[in-house]
Amino acid sequence: MPEKTVGTTPPRVITIAGTDSGGGAGIPADLRAFAACGVHACLAVCAVTVQNSVGVTGVHTIPAETVAGQIRVVAEDIGVQAAKTGMLATTEIIETVARTCDEVGIGRDRDAPLIVDPVAASMHGDPLLAGSALDAYRTVLFPRATFVTPNLDEVRLLVEHDVHDRDGQYAAAKALHALGPRYVLVKGGHLAEDVDGCIDLLYDGNEFLELPGPRFATGNTHGGGDSLAAAIASGLARGMDPVAAVRFGKRYIVEAVRHSYPLGAGHGPVSPLWAVRPWWEDDGDDQVS
Repeated sequence: MPEKTVGTTPPRVITIAGTDSGGGAGIPADLRAFAACGVHACLAVCAVTVQNSVGVTGVHTIPAETVAGQIRVVAEDIGVQAAKTGMLATTEIIETVARTCDEVGIGRDRDAPLIVDPVAASMHGDPLLAGSALDAYRTVLFPRATFVTPNLDEVRLLVEHDVHDRDGQYAAAKALHALGPRYVLVKGGHLAEDVDGCIDLLYDGNEFLELPGPRFATGNTHGGGDSLAAAIASGLARGMDPVAAVRFGKRYIVEAVRHSYPLGAGHGPVSPLWAVRPWWEDDGDDQVS
């Protein structure tokens, strides 16, 4: 008699984003974080980048109807408990994602929360979002978002706040929240003046919560923003309340940066491997004979 399997279906999360052929950011970072956080990963590819540790040399966008189809078939068959966005590339794709999420029950007032990581440029400064699409983020996607999770470069593009200190971070959170999301998480990793730590700021329209963490002496932070948003989405899918999900995401990304590694000639990625048990180092008792 064949042995029975023992798997239990985990929560499901979909990432709606672009690829990274170097494996450090975008959909690869999301999939790595999802696995490390104990959820099943689904995906809708919006763009394919030609990318390595040094930079982005090409972007091919996927037809908007194909993006919508990927979201729709996953939601209708598998179901999702949360969704996150990354690189969406064009106004048409942003508007299509918003409309399709409405159709399948994803969003701030829907069954599955939506985390919007408004990717506008790579960490190398390479543009990943057409300039005309910024307004679509503000007016179409942000009002549907449970969370928005911009870094300070994206804050400057979206609400024209050039943040240099803690007061600026608070002001930026208020400006972003006015665009409609339920929660805003203004990430502090790019706040160079904050040399002793890295404080992310959560705002719900009424109260602020500072989430402190260490600042590491490393340039290997590729995919950090994607990974944090993916971890928050995983926490929400696992049934955590929003504050608990953000704390869960913060714990994940602190360790992922702590264990980041060099790769190629440029910036290496944050690592999910700290959360993986090295089963290959076992003595062999549990291995299949």
